[in-house]
Amino acid sequence: MGCSNQNNIYSTKHREHCVCDIVQSIVHAQDKVNKDTCDTSCYASIQQLNHKNSFNRHTTIPFLLYCRNSCKPFIGKGFMTKHHNHCSEKSFKEIESPFFRAKKFLRGSKCCVRLELLLPIKDKKFSQSFDKRSYCDDHIDKKITDFIATGVCLTVDLNQFIGITCLDPITPIPPK
Repeated sequence: MGCSNQNNIYSTKHREHCVCDIVQSIVHAQDKVNKDTCDTSCYASIQQLNHKNSFNRHTTIPFLLYCRNSCKPFIGKGFMTKHHNHCSEKSFKEIESPFFRAKKFLRGSKCCVRLELLLPIKDKKFSQSFDKRSYCDDHIDKKITDFIATGVCLTVDLNQFIGITCLDPITPIPPK
């Protein structure tokens, strides 16, 4: 059982050291005086994607996942296949990115999902160097202008993550 009061979720009788109860109390108090004004959130992104405006119809909500133990963004890794000229020769290039789009949940699973790696285009230049130690340093003062769909997918158990940040809906550039 969690630390919230099961009878009344907004009870003022919460454990003072339970973050969940305290944040729930804060949200309840704020709801009394404010509207939800998050311009960028998963809820706002879903609403934008579902909006019936055909003028700006996007296909994807990119997001980042945060690891349970480190609170750092999860960096997905995979390999892209490159074909050389019109020959049958091919090579593999390792790619990594903290940006994903959900493709589909595995059959019979509520939390195992197939994710596709999205590579950011920063300041109109392709970039995919995401060293876990320098992730924040790599993004300071660099504007992400678009994303490239890679076709590289991985399967994850969402129970292993502690947080998610959603970006505004986009339509990624197709893989080459």
